[in-house]
Amino acid sequence: MASCSLFCTCTWAMSGSVPASKVSVMLTLPAESLQPTELALIYRRKKQFWSSGARVLPVNLPADSAVRQHFSEAVLGDAPEQLEEYWNQQYFQGVLPPHVLASEAAVRRFVSETRHAIGYLPFCAPREGVRVVLVIDATGRVLDPDAQIDCPVPP
Repeated sequence: MASCSLFCTCTWAMSGSVPASKVSVMLTLPAESLQPTELALIYRRKKQFWSSGARVLPVNLPADSAVRQHFSEAVLGDAPEQLEEYWNQQYFQGVLPPHVLASEAAVRRFVSETRHAIGYLPFCAPREGVRVVLVIDATGRVLDPDAQIDCPVPP
């Protein structure tokens, strides 16, 4: 069975260094729907398998990334540094946090080339090999993935 790359996006109405106030999540798996609650379970490693039985492979950006900060707050309800105690407890139960990749390009490449992987990026980031399946705003509200959202043109 062929797999496709899916791209789930989180958007934020905020100021700061995240371009166009948007953050994205991508995944590679047979087309499935994805809800914010399921996304939170995946990133807390409470859901480790897709409905097909394949292992979910979530990846994070570095903890000091503005994109990760906004993703964590909107989807997980906590900033990355607030999740340290959670991951310390999970570690002693044999559960490790999602792998951290060094850059947005690394996340996009990993997700587009790895079956069953999931990761996030700015909404306006290049989308080669991925497709938007979920858009979440800063409050955790699901938006239409086909919504027209203006992305700034780089200088």
